Amino acid sequence: MPSSSRTIRTRALVSMTAVAALVAVAGCDGDGGSEQGKASSKPSASASTSSPASPSGSGLPGSLTGQKLDWSSCPAPTAKQGTGEKPGSEWECATLKAPLDYAKPKGETIDLAMIRAKATGPGKRIGSLLFNFGGPGGSGVSSLPGFAGDYEKLRTRYDLVSFDPRGVGESAGVTCQSDAEIDASDAVDGTPDDDAEVKAALADAKKYIKGCEKRSGKVLPHVDTVSAARDMDLMRQVLGDDKLSYFGISYGTELGGVYAHLFPDRVGRAVLDAVVDPTEDPEQGSYGQAKGFQLALDNYLKDCAEKGTACPTGGDPAAGTDRIAAFLKQLDTKPLPTESGRKLTQDGALSGIAAALYDKESWKYLTLGLQEAMRLGKGNLLLAMADSMSGRDENGHYSNINAANAAINCVDDRQRYTVADVKAQLPRFRKASPVFGEYLAWGLLACTGWPADGTTDTPDVSAEGSAPILVVGNTGDPATPYEGARKMVQELGEGVGVEVTYKGQGHGAYNSGNTCMTRTVNAYLLDGKVPAAGTTCG
Repeated sequence: MPSSSRTIRTRALVSMTAVAALVAVAGCDGDGGSEQGKASSKPSASASTSSPASPSGSGLPGSLTGQKLDWSSCPAPTAKQGTGEKPGSEWECATLKAPLDYAKPKGETIDLAMIRAKATGPGKRIGSLLFNFGGPGGSGVSSLPGFAGDYEKLRTRYDLVSFDPRGVGESAGVTCQSDAEIDASDAVDGTPDDDAEVKAALADAKKYIKGCEKRSGKVLPHVDTVSAARDMDLMRQVLGDDKLSYFGISYGTELGGVYAHLFPDRVGRAVLDAVVDPTEDPEQGSYGQAKGFQLALDNYLKDCAEKGTACPTGGDPAAGTDRIAAFLKQLDTKPLPTESGRKLTQDGALSGIAAALYDKESWKYLTLGLQEAMRLGKGNLLLAMADSMSGRDENGHYSNINAANAAINCVDDRQRYTVADVKAQLPRFRKASPVFGEYLAWGLLACTGWPADGTTDTPDVSAEGSAPILVVGNTGDPATPYEGARKMVQELGEGVGVEVTYKGQGHGAYNSGNTCMTRTVNAYLLDGKVPAAGTTCG
C-alpha cells in the first residue's frame, strides 16, 4: 500500500490551524454542545547490529567534521517541507554536508537542512538542544519555529536546533508522486473488501513504488535511522558540543535510542517523549496502535457524551464506536461532498478522526467534524483534518512526509508482508479496533515490493555506559501506546532509562501543558536533576 496509508507519528503534522480557519469561515462556533490518520504500521527505526562506536573518533574526514556552518536568515518553507510562513528573524538556517553512504565516508555527500534559535539567557549557555519531532518524515526545519513557544524556558540555556533528517524535506528529500498523483492514489480504497479492490490497491502500490525508485532511487538505501543517528553525531561535532543534548518525540524516541546505542559515551541530557516500543516488529506495532487509537477514541466518546445531547455519536460511549464504524462503512460507497469539490472518502474520514485524537485540544474539532458529516452530510472539516495529517496545504501541494515515511520505514524494517498475512490478521485487528483495526492491518503491505532491502527486525537501543535518559510515557497516547516507555527503559539497560509517566490524553506529554511534567523535564534539562524512576504527573 502507498505510504499515505500509514499513520504518521509526529506532533508537528497534526496541526489544527487550517481546521480552525475552516470552522470560522463555516460559521461553526461550537455552541452545539461542544465546549471545548489514515492509520498505519509501526514507524520503526533501525539500529545497526554492530557494537557501539569507538570513542576515539567518528571515522569521518576532517572536511566534514571541521566544516563551518553558514548560518543565515531562513527562506520560506517549501512544499516539500510543509506549509507555514517564513520563520521570524530570530531563526537562522544552514546546510550541513554528510556522507550519502557512511560505509564510504569520503565519497558522495548530501546536504542536510538545519535551523536554530540562539539561547536567550540569562542563565549560562549549556550548548545546543537538538530536536526531532517524529514521523518518520517530519521536517524539523518547518516544525521547530511553530512549536518553539513550548520550549521557550529551555531556550534560556540552549540554542534550539532542529533539522530535516535525510530523505525528509530539504535534506535529499524523497519524492514519489506529483500532487495530482497523490490525490488520485488517495482515492484508492485502503481497506479493500473484495479481490477486485485488493488488485486495485496492489496495482496502485506498485505504481507508487516505481515512482519512488524513479525519482529518488539513489538515496532510498541510505535514509535509514542508523545513518540519521550518525548525522546527529556529526551535527554534535560541528556545533561544538562534547555531548549531545537531545529532545526526541514519537519516532524521534527511536532515533534517540539508536543514537544512544551507537554513541553511549556521547549522550548528554536526553528526553524521549511519546515513546515507540523498540521491541515490536511492524505487525506488533500496528496491532498496538489499533488498541492505542481505540483507547483514545473511547476516551473521546466518553468526553463527548458527557457534553450533552449535541454529541454526534450519542450519549452512550459504548455505542459511539458502532455509530462511527457504520458511518465509515457508508462512506465506502457514498463519499461526502466538500466545498472544495473533493470528496470525503472512507479513508479520508478515518485519517481525519485519527488526526484529531493526537491532541485533546483537537477533540472539539472532531465533534464539529462529525456533526457536519453525520448530520449535515458534508465532509469539509474531516477532510481538512485529514489534510493536516498528510501534509497537504490549501493550494493542493503536499510535503514529502508520506514519501519519506515510507522510505525510512522500509529501509529500516526487514519484514515484508503478503495479502495472505494481512487476511490472517484481520480478525484480530478488527477486534482490537472496529474503527482503525482493518486499516492498520492492510497498512502492513506498505513495504512489500520496496526497491531497498530492510535492515533489521527491531532496532537495537541498548546503551550501556550512557548518561541517564528521561523516558516519558503518556497513558492515553494513541500513536505510541504507554507500554512502549517501559520497554524502552528495559532495552536501554540498567541505570540508563528513567521512566516518567503522564496520566493524560493525546500524543506526547511535555507539550500537554501539565505543570508537573514541564517542571520535571525542565529541571532535568536545565539543571541536571534526574527525577526518581517512576515519577508520575497528571
